[in-house]
Amino acid sequence: MNGVADTNGHTPSKTNGRHPSKTAIPPRLFSTSNPPSLQEFKDLTTKSTCPAYPLATTITSNIPIYTLPPYSSLTPSQLSALQDEWNHILLSGPGVFVTKNLFPSAPLLSRVNAAFSQIIASERSSSAPKGDHFATSGANDRIWNSFSKHGLTDPCSFVTYYSNPYLPLIASAWLGPHHRLTAQVNIVKPGSAPQISHRDYHLGFQSALSCSAFPRAAQVASQFLTLQGAVAHSDMPVESGPTRLLPFSQMFEEGYMAYRLAGFQEFFAEQYVSMPLSLGDGLFFNPALFHAAGENESRDVMRSANLLQISSAFGKTMESVDTLSLLEACWEELVLLYRGEGMSVRVQALIGHLAEGYPFPTNLDRRVPGPGGMAPESERDVLRRGLERGASREEVLGEIRRVREDARA
Repeated sequence: MNGVADTNGHTPSKTNGRHPSKTAIPPRLFSTSNPPSLQEFKDLTTKSTCPAYPLATTITSNIPIYTLPPYSSLTPSQLSALQDEWNHILLSGPGVFVTKNLFPSAPLLSRVNAAFSQIIASERSSSAPKGDHFATSGANDRIWNSFSKHGLTDPCSFVTYYSNPYLPLIASAWLGPHHRLTAQVNIVKPGSAPQISHRDYHLGFQSALSCSAFPRAAQVASQFLTLQGAVAHSDMPVESGPTRLLPFSQMFEEGYMAYRLAGFQEFFAEQYVSMPLSLGDGLFFNPALFHAAGENESRDVMRSANLLQISSAFGKTMESVDTLSLLEACWEELVLLYRGEGMSVRVQALIGHLAEGYPFPTNLDRRVPGPGGMAPESERDVLRRGLERGASREEVLGEIRRVREDARA
């Protein structure tokens, strides 16, 4: 204790190396009795202006828009510069950006949409209950875990779609390496009501009471565990209700305590902006950004999006993905891609989606760290090595199964 001699007879004059402060220790939790300041929220979101982003094609309603050239046309330094801008946008800028031509091939998207229609028809004929976020079950068409279901339904279009090298480039700009991708399809029909404004997974999917138990720092840090994205699988004119967005709202520290409050929802409804998207465009945003799907006021637009929820290696995905089944189904297409391109950025993108790159948690008695390192080999290492040495599907799947079994306690 401060001012009391220790066992060696010394009287400490500092606590943890610092002089004791007379300032009261601030509470670790946000208050549940003193609501967040709506005025501070209004000032943040109305007085902030989007900085210049040199690589953006344009900035509309404070949202930077990037027209993506072919990936192969960009140098490593140009790719890194794009990531710098995207990271700044998500952290300190408006919190959201648009990527035009993320998927420029209309025939590919048509084939993927056909796979989605097949999945929807199959699930509609099932008696299993279906739920939705913010909508009555059955009001729209929803495919949970569209990532897995797409790969099992049409491996060829799955491999072409998820070998897009821009996806890991965008995700790693925010999350770093070894992130994991999950996806859900949402098709919003004409006449469908809008969502209420909200923040997303993790804390956005919990009750206000549950959220209040997490310390302030953890609430702020949670945004770094996820990147939200959407790929337009139809044209999305404004009247079809593309996502409503409130730029800069991700910087409001008490946002997870605030978004459910009526005053904040009313302000969002007055101030949101919405960006029309074309088939194949992408939209990416910080999960702490206040946002909501809009009302589909069109007469005939079935607003279709593949919603991407990409998780940090240090977080937990919302959905479970059986990557072994996917790898088994897509193996021949993956091998064909590798034989044609070698260990290209497209092959590496696909490997990143199909195997775990972060080798923890594990059992270090059986999964011994590599020479000179502190981590054992990852599933991605196994898959990459298997492709390079021409291993069979059965050999690679067997080795990944052994990795998982050895990692068990």
